[in-house]
Amino acid sequence: MAKVFKKTSGNGGLTLYLGKRDYLDHVERVESIEGVVKLDTKDFGDRKVFVQLACAFRYGSDDLDVMGLCFRKDIWIKQIQIYPDSHKPALSSMHDMLLKKAGDNSYPFTFELPTNLPCSVSLQPGPDDNGKSCGVDFEVKTYLAMERCNPDEKIEKKDTARLIIRKIQYAPSQVGAGPKADICKSFMMSDKPVHVEAWMDKDLYFHGEAIPIHLKINNESNKTVKKFNITVEQTTDIVLYSADKYTKCVFTKEFGETVEPSGSYENTLSITPVLSENKEKRGLALDGRLKDEDTNLASTTVLIDAQERDVLGILVSYKIKVNLMVAGGGLLGGLTASDVTVELPLKLMHPKPEE
Repeated sequence: MAKVFKKTSGNGGLTLYLGKRDYLDHVERVESIEGVVKLDTKDFGDRKVFVQLACAFRYGSDDLDVMGLCFRKDIWIKQIQIYPDSHKPALSSMHDMLLKKAGDNSYPFTFELPTNLPCSVSLQPGPDDNGKSCGVDFEVKTYLAMERCNPDEKIEKKDTARLIIRKIQYAPSQVGAGPKADICKSFMMSDKPVHVEAWMDKDLYFHGEAIPIHLKINNESNKTVKKFNITVEQTTDIVLYSADKYTKCVFTKEFGETVEPSGSYENTLSITPVLSENKEKRGLALDGRLKDEDTNLASTTVLIDAQERDVLGILVSYKIKVNLMVAGGGLLGGLTASDVTVELPLKLMHPKPEE
């Protein structure tokens, strides 16, 4: 028997059933959210039963609502009435399984999510932060009310049952060619430049997978490349009410190799950005959490086109930076020291599990 997730309201009259908590975003379409609500109508009176699916951005703790401030903003919301009858979806095999599990007096429902909503993302709390994490989450809720969405009608907590779900993306089956970047930089007091090339084998890597970076340095200048480091930066673009962007380093490693004037260097270096080495970084974007289960660095947001950046939510991207420290020489000494940097875009995602 497949696993079933259920939640019963405090009054015992509503029991929400879902067959899964993770719903796959295929970019061009999103899996349907199919569920069932079992009813015990003896205390309903004139009230109706509704089911709501909401995508919301949470940017504070519910405990702080005593100040009269709202710390949860709905990005997308839809309600349907299931009792008395009005919503009659085409029944799927998931519905059939849940109806059999729930028994008599059970009502099926289906929600279709638009493709332009963000995936579930949570921002890593600090060591002293309490309550739910900031981020984007999806919630299925069934409740008793006189009207579908009357803001003045108070819905009692005991008349509500809710389950948090996740909208997730898996890596596409076909990966693209790896990015390549190069720079040729000249310096004061040097007739010739330093040429740097960096490239990757593919454009997408899985969480926890080693990422080989191919690096080639041709130092035609009269300066010395003292050392270089490789960093991976995560950029979290919060496009809810303003264009807030946060960039955090999720990996850094220094390499002490020197490249003398007229010398060259060529090597393949392996890096692996993982959450386990970034547990203390407050505000780091993670894949959405269900309760306290383990998660990982947030997956790269995949959009159909650039216009979708206007959608409200959180967008996550990564880039790799290779930075060379070139030592100054001659009479000017350290005044002519300079950095030479190349950047490569990186996609981090989950592999699609086998059926």
